Amino acid sequence: MKAVVYDRYGGPEVLSTAEIPMPSPGSNQVLVKVHATSVNLSDWECLQGTPLYSRIGGLRTPARRVLGSDIAGTVEAVGPGVTRFRPGDAVYGDNLGLKGGFAEYAPAPESALALKPESLTFAQASTLPQAAAIALQGTAGVGAGKSILINGAGGGSGSFAIQLAKHAGAHVTAVDNAAKLEFMRSLGADEVIDYRATDYTRSGPYDLVLDLVAHRSVFACRRALVRGGRYRCVGGTTRALLRIATVGALAGRVTGRRMGVLAVELGPSHFTPLAEQHTAGRLDIHIDRRFALDDAPRALSYVGGGHALGKVVVEIR
Repeated sequence: MKAVVYDRYGGPEVLSTAEIPMPSPGSNQVLVKVHATSVNLSDWECLQGTPLYSRIGGLRTPARRVLGSDIAGTVEAVGPGVTRFRPGDAVYGDNLGLKGGFAEYAPAPESALALKPESLTFAQASTLPQAAAIALQGTAGVGAGKSILINGAGGGSGSFAIQLAKHAGAHVTAVDNAAKLEFMRSLGADEVIDYRATDYTRSGPYDLVLDLVAHRSVFACRRALVRGGRYRCVGGTTRALLRIATVGALAGRVTGRRMGVLAVELGPSHFTPLAEQHTAGRLDIHIDRRFALDDAPRALSYVGGGHALGKVVVEIR
C-alpha cells in the first residue's frame, strides 16, 4: 500500500512516498481503509522531534514511520476480540497511539473509534477527534457571564473552542496572528488580539485562559487571571509546560488562582459530542485546505507554519 513515511526527525524534506506492507489488525484492533486524515500540530511536532515530549517511544528515531492520528474511513477487517464494528462500517477516531493515517490503510484500537454519523463527510469527521477533545475539555466550566481568552484560537482546537465558549454564553477573546483575526471574529469571538502586536497577558483579566501554544512565563500568564481564575495549557515548549506544572501550580495556589497543564482524555466520548453539535447546526467545521496523500509534506508545513484557519485535511480517497 502507499504511505508517506519518515525514518529520521526533521522538516518536510525527510518525508517520502513509499510502498509499504499492508498491516493486519491485531487483537481488539480494526483495519481502517483511510479516506481522510486531518493534520494536528502534534503531527508537526512528531515530525520534527521537538518539543522533547514528542519523542516519547523514539528518542533517536521515530517510533512510528507513518504520521497521522485523526483518521476517518471504512472498516476493511477486524481482529480477534472486536465486537463493535464489522467490515464496511464508516468510522472515525484519534489513533494517537499507533498513528498511520497518512497511508491507504491503518490499524487502530477498537476503543479509539466511533461510527461516523451520516451527516458528516469523511473529511469533516477526520477534523474532530483530537481537536474536539481539547476544545471540549479546555472550555469545561465556562458559562454565561464568564470571560475566556484562547491563545492560538485560529487553528483546529481553537476554532472549536471559540464556538463552544460562545454557545455557553461566555465573553470570548481570541489570540493569534493578524491573518486570522477576521476568521476568529466569524466564529463568534467578541475580541481578537494579534499576538505580534499586543501582549495578551496584559489584557483582561479573565476567568479562564486556554493556552494552546504555551511559551510565556508563569508570572505573565498568572497576571492575566482574575482571583479564582484558571489557566490551562495544552501544547507548547517543554520548558513552559514544566514550569506551569510546577512553579505555576504553586504560585497559583498562593495567589488564589489555578494554573496547570490540561491532561486531555482521549476516546469517542470526548469527541462525539461535537459531531452531535455539528449535526444539530450549532457547530461549524471549517476546513481551510485539502491535500492529496502525496502532498502530505506540504500539509504538515502549512499547519506547522501557523497558517491554517481551522483544520487541514489530507484526503487519501
